[in-house]
Amino acid sequence: MKIIECPRDAMQGINNFIPTAKKIEYINQLLKVGFDTIDFGSFVSSKAIPQLKDTYEVLEGLDLQNTNSKLLSIIANLRGAINACNFEQIDYLGFPLSVSNNFQKRNTNKTIDESLEIVEEIQSLLYKNNKQLVVYISMAFGNPYGENYHPDIVAELTDKLHKLKVSIISLSDTIGVSNPKNIMPLFSTLIDEYPSIEFGAHFHTTKEKWEEKIASAYKNGCRRFDTAMKGYGGCPMAKEKLTGNMPTEKVITYFTKDLTLNKKEFDKALGLTSSVFNAR
Repeated sequence: MKIIECPRDAMQGINNFIPTAKKIEYINQLLKVGFDTIDFGSFVSSKAIPQLKDTYEVLEGLDLQNTNSKLLSIIANLRGAINACNFEQIDYLGFPLSVSNNFQKRNTNKTIDESLEIVEEIQSLLYKNNKQLVVYISMAFGNPYGENYHPDIVAELTDKLHKLKVSIISLSDTIGVSNPKNIMPLFSTLIDEYPSIEFGAHFHTTKEKWEEKIASAYKNGCRRFDTAMKGYGGCPMAKEKLTGNMPTEKVITYFTKDLTLNKKEFDKALGLTSSVFNAR
């Protein structure tokens, strides 16, 4: 069971700038909890995501001596991947790939086909730099732009990524439309067909829907979940009104027997959220 804590996703849509020192304090506390991975920063243009313009400074301020947690940073192009590869501390790079050409252009200024070519280039780069790629298939459970959507489109993208030897794919509900009926067949089918791929779930959700989504993915084989403390965050490229992330404190109650998180350090991190996100 892997919990990927996502302060990057929680922070990126907040307009008021969170001080760098506060980010460092918060992420350092998260590193003490025992999460598998911390999605901590961004090598996307600061013009696109100004909140994360201090990722370099944040990274230099992290205490990685006494943690087993790995670090993940989001990228949107080859240049971002090259920059991220300069930092040995980073283990994973996350790349967004949408089923929607409209959204892909909005998010990365590339079409889906162009983005797949970039994925191939990034894969080669990361192999040489001992890092691993995580591809987020966004709009995996529905397309809000009026374009054609079908689970087969997700399956086709997965097959193309498999041929590029991508080994971690996170099915992402960018706008909060996932439900047990569309979660179940995607995870059960893809996990069965691609045993070499680790499939994750990146759900956005309203407060009352989190458990049914987690339960459906888990019962159909998913063992990797992205979460954020108190459900903060959402994708700033998707809509002006953000649908929040999976609340970590809720999700861990579902997986109590499967996790080995440090409860004391977790509570300290949870207590810091009000001072970190009060600018929201």
